[in-house]
Amino acid sequence: MRKIVYWVHTSLDGHICGPNGEFDWPTLGPELIEYANAVHDRVDTFLYGRVVWEMMSGYWPTADENTTDAHDVHFAPIWRRTPKVVFSTTLERADWNTTVVAGDLATQVRALKQQPGGDMLLNGGAGVATKLADLGLLDEVQVFVHPVVLGGGKRLFPLADRFDLKLVRTRSFDDRTVLLNYEPVRPAGE
Repeated sequence: MRKIVYWVHTSLDGHICGPNGEFDWPTLGPELIEYANAVHDRVDTFLYGRVVWEMMSGYWPTADENTTDAHDVHFAPIWRRTPKVVFSTTLERADWNTTVVAGDLATQVRALKQQPGGDMLLNGGAGVATKLADLGLLDEVQVFVHPVVLGGGKRLFPLADRFDLKLVRTRSFDDRTVLLNYEPVRPAGE
C-alpha cells in the first residue's frame, strides 16, 4: 500500500507561516536540496490542500525560467510532470496534471493509497495534514525546523485530536535546519 509522507517546514516556535501568511523564511541549503531530491525520487504523487496548491501553482510552472537557482531549475520540471491531487471543497478545477478531489476525505485518501504506485508527498499546509492525522492516514511525518521565531501564524497541527508519534530519525542540514522524522504510533491491531 502506498504511504503518505507529510513534509512540512516549521519555525522554532511551531508555525508553518508567519502572522500575515508569509513563507519567506525557510532556507534550502545544498544538503537540504539534495535530501529533497531524494524524497522526490521516492514519490510519484504530490498532495495539497487548496491554499498550498495555490502557492505552488503560482510559482512552480515557470520557476525555472530566467533563473540560475539550481533548486528551481531542477525541481520545476519535476513539479510540472508529477501528478498532483488537491483536496478542496471550493476549487473546481486545476491545471498542471492535477486532480481536484472533494467529498469524504477518508474515503478519497484510502482509495488513493490502494492505487498502484509510489508513495505520495503531502506538501505543507495544516488543514489537510491535521485531518489525515486525526483519521490515522499519515504514514510518515517529516518536520523541518528552521532557526527562526515567527511569533505567530498558522500552527503546525491546529486543533488536532491527540495522536502519538515515534521519532525514527533526526538529521541536520547545512548547519541550520533540523529534520525530525516521525512515524505514527498506531493502536494494536491497526
